[in-house]
Amino acid sequence: MASPTGHVLISPDKFKGSLSASEAAASLAAGLARHRPGVPLVTLPVADGGDGTVEAAVAAGFERRTARVAGPTGEPVEACYAVRGDTAVVELAEASGLHLLPGGRLQPLTASSLGAGLLLLAAARGGARRIVLGLGGSACTDGGAGLVQALGARLLDAGGNRLPPGGAALRRLHTLDLRGFNDLGNVEIVVASDVDNPLLGREGAAAVYGPQKGADREGVKTLEAGLRRWADLVEAASRRPARDRPGAGAAGGVGFAALALLGARVEPGIAYLLDLLGFTGRLAGARLVITGEGSLDAQTLRGKAPVGVARAAARAGVPVVAVCGRRSLTGEQLRRARISAAYPLTDLEPDVERCISAAGPLLERLTFAIAEEWL
Repeated sequence: MASPTGHVLISPDKFKGSLSASEAAASLAAGLARHRPGVPLVTLPVADGGDGTVEAAVAAGFERRTARVAGPTGEPVEACYAVRGDTAVVELAEASGLHLLPGGRLQPLTASSLGAGLLLLAAARGGARRIVLGLGGSACTDGGAGLVQALGARLLDAGGNRLPPGGAALRRLHTLDLRGFNDLGNVEIVVASDVDNPLLGREGAAAVYGPQKGADREGVKTLEAGLRRWADLVEAASRRPARDRPGAGAAGGVGFAALALLGARVEPGIAYLLDLLGFTGRLAGARLVITGEGSLDAQTLRGKAPVGVARAAARAGVPVVAVCGRRSLTGEQLRRARISAAYPLTDLEPDVERCISAAGPLLERLTFAIAEEWL
């Protein structure tokens, strides 16, 4: 149960486009230390499997490692993953993320997950026996074809030529050659994702997420056709029907490839990662938990980090408040999510652009209200 003299556990997710989870936690800690200098503070930045997952693992004590891999359009990038013991945390966005597109130019039809596969391979060759693959923030909608190619598969057209990268080319897929494929059979693959979409259809990877990656209506149709062809050949080869499984549509269909060809299992991103990061141990004896993210909105309620943190804290009887850039959830929605109060930066600064550019100092100021009301 919550202790009136215990510590405050500070566990925000990132404020996308503004602050990393670690930076948000540091700003909150700085403000609280100034307003309540006698209150012990513990910081544990969190993530739900999307971008920021490796950073959260490093903040929790994992070792950061780096590998030079292919970015989403083939250019080399320095990508990080995290290791503790025989467990590695690999974040797809580190190698195949939207933020890595050269010049920020979206490439919905040709972006590839090749680099994510190379990161998996680096982690396995480094001795990992369990790899947690965080899916989110991807630039690609290739069904994980690039990832599979990184592990030795060959994708050929009717003329026996290798397919170019990206989801659009999958329409021409004729042969999936797995003779040189490394399925990482001695490594347990856990997909950490808050996305439960199937691979295909109205709720699938192309229809739902393709437009966010730059695909217009015709582009979505092209990607859907490619993913359907890909699913047919992959399931025939693997004998694992995976296209309709929850999470198959995650990261442009990378979830599908992991399920069908690597024998992965899908775990809810935030719940699994809280356990991996040691959240329960940091929670013991706490009097208050502060979580948050850039926007508290309808997406938050679909398994995002603040709700996962709140539910875990509620089981221990510890109250939770959330900070955010802006808030569209009602008080009743927050209560159902086990969040006792929310503190948006827009209460201090109505200019949203200013909230984004000055999020750190504003978070520090916001802690005055939290200290007054909860400490």
